[in-house]
Amino acid sequence: EMLKAAQEAGVKHMVCFNYRKVPAVGLAKKLIEEGSLGKIYHFRAQYLQDWITDPEFPLIWRLKKEEAGTGAHGDINSHIIDLARYLVGDFAKVVGMQETFIKKRPEPEVSEKLTTGLAAESRREKLGEVTVDDATLFLARFENGALGCFEGTRLANGRRNGLRFEINGSKGSLLFELENMNELWFYSCEDPDGLQGFRKILATEAAHPYIEAWWPPGHIIGWGDTFVHLVYDFMKALDEDRMP
Repeated sequence: EMLKAAQEAGVKHMVCFNYRKVPAVGLAKKLIEEGSLGKIYHFRAQYLQDWITDPEFPLIWRLKKEEAGTGAHGDINSHIIDLARYLVGDFAKVVGMQETFIKKRPEPEVSEKLTTGLAAESRREKLGEVTVDDATLFLARFENGALGCFEGTRLANGRRNGLRFEINGSKGSLLFELENMNELWFYSCEDPDGLQGFRKILATEAAHPYIEAWWPPGHIIGWGDTFVHLVYDFMKALDEDRMP
């Protein structure tokens, strides 16, 4: 509905998928487009969180389909789906499953404040039904023939914000983990025998996407800085009178 409204209004618009704006992810895209991985065979991704593993965590709006629309699939899987489409291409077929493990939770204390839905006080004497998924896993076939596997869950104890992806191609592989967001791991089949192996690239050089506007090499950036990149791209598109 929001997309349709923006299109009908004829205004510039974009979705806030900020992980595209991580310099190491931009470097991954560059390597793929340059052919460093060759033909892409596999894309596998996980987005693991643990903030609702406690059954006493209250039934906030994020756990109600009528308010949130979806659970882990729309909340966190959407990010790895976007990365897959950004780096590999569109899907041709998908098949998956989802589960709600904790089916009832304490109702939250009533509040008039707007909240992020990440925390709330509970009324333990009253339980309500969770109507969204705790976890969703699916397999995909891309239009270019590559295969993908995806896992998103908010019940992975110990995983605070564990987004990772690995891409395997005919000439090499890439590995990225968000909790080490300044690093990209690259394997090239074209390296000499005896020297092959994953190499860590610290994406803090001026040659890497967005970094020229930041600090000297080796001075890392953070998660919040990806939103600066997003706003920069949006403002640049407005200045050039094009869609971002």
